Amino acid sequence: MSFTTIAQSAVDQALGSRVIAAAVQEAWNNPAAGDSAFGQDVQASAENGRRMVWPVCIAADVEAAYASALAAGNPDPGGDPTVVTDGMILANVQTKWPA
Repeated sequence: MSFTTIAQSAVDQALGSRVIAAAVQEAWNNPAAGDSAFGQDVQASAENGRRMVWPVCIAADVEAAYASALAAGNPDPGGDPTVVTDGMILANVQTKWPA
């Protein structure tokens, strides 16, 4: 794991879009999340879900998978759902959801 890999993943547009999608889905489909101040912000504007990108990218499982894919020469680790799975993204969005 390295700060370089974390920084690369945090600016990966494909990964960022997937994280935002997970945050939006959580805000609209999970009543507890949607009722929170952050959930209301995400419901008002999907772009507010971008706040979850860094917390997801620093998660050990996401960072390790992303780094491994980079080392293997994957040209699109953030957009490849076999590298950073939707389940990994959703689990990290859920556990890092602001109170």
